[in-house]
This record gives sequence, C-alpha cells and structure tokens, in this order.
Amino acid sequence: MITIVIAEDQRMLLGALSSLLDLEEDMQVVGKASNGEDALRLVEQLRPNVCVMDIEMPAKSGLEAAEELNNAGCPCKVIILTTFARAGYFERAIKAGVSGYLLKDSPSEELASSIRSVMGGKRIYASELMDEAYGGGADNPLTEREKEVLELVADGKNTKEIAGELFLTTGTVRNYISVILDKLGVSNRIEAITRFKEKGWFK
Repeated sequence: MITIVIAEDQRMLLGALSSLLDLEEDMQVVGKASNGEDALRLVEQLRPNVCVMDIEMPAKSGLEAAEELNNAGCPCKVIILTTFARAGYFERAIKAGVSGYLLKDSPSEELASSIRSVMGGKRIYASELMDEAYGGGADNPLTEREKEVLELVADGKNTKEIAGELFLTTGTVRNYISVILDKLGVSNRIEAITRFKEKGWFK
C-alpha cells in the first residue's frame, strides 16, 4: 500500500484529491495539510511514502517544505502539484530533489499513475514545464549584488537601511534599484518584488 500525505490550501481541492487517490486500490491518504508547516509535521509523524504538495501555501510554501525534507535526508518522495508553469519554480524543485512536478490541469488519472512511477524510482515532470525551463525560459538577469538589494527591499528595508547593511552610500543603493527596475522591466519596487517572486528567483 502506498501511503500519501497531501498538502493543499484550497479545501475543496484537498478533499477532491484525497477522495480521488483513496479510490485507488493500492493507495491510502494518511494525512491532509493546508500549509507547508503542517505538511512537514505530518510527514515526520506519519512517515508516508509520498507527499503531494501545492507550491503557494501559507506558513511555508511547498518548495520550502520540499527543500527542508531534502536537506534532512527524508526518504518521503515529493510530488509538486501546481498551477504555476514557471521555470524558476521548476528549477528550485529540481534542486530540492522532488520526484514529480505536475500541473493541476493535468488529467486526474495522471496523478495516480505518476505516484506509481515515482514509487518505481522514476521522476515525472510535466512536458509544459520542460518546455518552459529548457525551451527559452529567461534566466535571472540580476547580479548577486542587485539580488541582495532586492531581497532587502522585499524584507521591508528602506534605502538608508539597505545602504547601512551593505556598506554602500544611499546614492549607490538608489542606482542599484534603478538598474533592477530597468532589468526587470517594471516601474516600481513592488512590481520588481512580484516579478522576481513569480519567476522563482528568490532563495
């Protein structure tokens, strides 16, 4: 019997996925979580074979949870199930050692067959993701220093605070921010953070 934990913050979808997989004769959903923190706790408690996780969840994202499980050497296989066909997210998932990355609009029977394949030692990635990641998906255009500046902006720091933390002048920080906005093709800091996050370029 393949034991499964599902982590999904949309309750209706969580219930539907659980019911769907419980219909399979060789599968049993042993735990359900609505955020990444709960998913980690359930995986530790229940020791399932597979954890099926959404990416965008409160408390901790599916990618963050997958990274923690991978770093801890947890034997539970992780399958990411998401609406986001983004190269940045996919690359992070690969680095986190996930066994599968599927889109939510895939046929329902594909999830069960993917779980079986993953249990057989295979890795299953949606073809749309492969195209996005390796068929011309844009790389992060920012330098390491520019990324540092944007991460501090995302942390809510103002220009003066960023200058103090990075040992720069406020004028230099403003120049960095101007370059960041230009490279990302956005008009303000909020849009820059949003674009960078959507691409999955934040650590």
